[in-house]
Amino acid sequence: MRVLIAEDHALLRDGLIRLLEAHDFEVVEAVDNGPRLVPALVEHRPDVAVVDVRLPPTFTDEGLKAAIEARRQVPGLPILVLSQYVEQLYARELLTGGGGAVGYLLKDRVSNVAEFLDSVRRVAAGGTAMDPDVIGQLLARNTRDEPIGRLTPREAEVLGLMAEGRSNAAIASALFVTEKAVSKHTNNIFSKLDLPPSEDDNRRVMAVLTYLSSR
Repeated sequence: MRVLIAEDHALLRDGLIRLLEAHDFEVVEAVDNGPRLVPALVEHRPDVAVVDVRLPPTFTDEGLKAAIEARRQVPGLPILVLSQYVEQLYARELLTGGGGAVGYLLKDRVSNVAEFLDSVRRVAAGGTAMDPDVIGQLLARNTRDEPIGRLTPREAEVLGLMAEGRSNAAIASALFVTEKAVSKHTNNIFSKLDLPPSEDDNRRVMAVLTYLSSR
C-alpha cells in the first residue's frame, strides 16, 4: 500500500515512516510543508495520505486546505488527518466533499500502533476512521433540526461507533447487545437518514458522513 506523509516535526515524520515501512507500507514521499503537499498528492496519487492539519509556513490549517484541494483534483483521494486537538471545523470541512475515505485522529492515537494502522488501512479502503474524542465533541452539539435528530439515543450511539469504524460485531460487544440488535439499529439508521438501498459498506459510510456533516 502506497502512503504519502505530511508532517513538519522531524521526529514524528521519521517515526511514521519507520512504523509504516515496518508493516509493509510503501512511503512514496514525506513532505514537511503545505505548499509541497498538493503537488505531491496529485503527482503520486497514493492509496492513502497521512496529513498533519497544521503545517508551515503559518502553522494554521495548511495541511487541511491542501488535503481538501487535492481531493478536488483527485476525487475520493483517501486522507487521514492527524491533529493535536479536536477542531470541529476541520472535521466538518474535510467531510464536505463526501465520498468517504477520510479519517480524523488525534496524534496521541498514533501511540496505539495497531489502532493507528487499522485506521490507515480502513481509510485507504474507502471507509472512515474518526477519533472517539472527536465523536464525543461532535455528539455534544444540538441536532434537533437536522435529519440526524430523527434517531433515538441508542441509534445515535450506534452511529457514533460506526463513525469510529467499528463493525457490527465490535459495536455489539461495546454495547453488550447482540449483533442482531445492532443490525436492526443500523437498518433503522439507514431508513431515517433516507439512504437508498446499496451495498451495506457504502451505506455505512454515507450514514457516517451524514452524521458528521450535520454536527
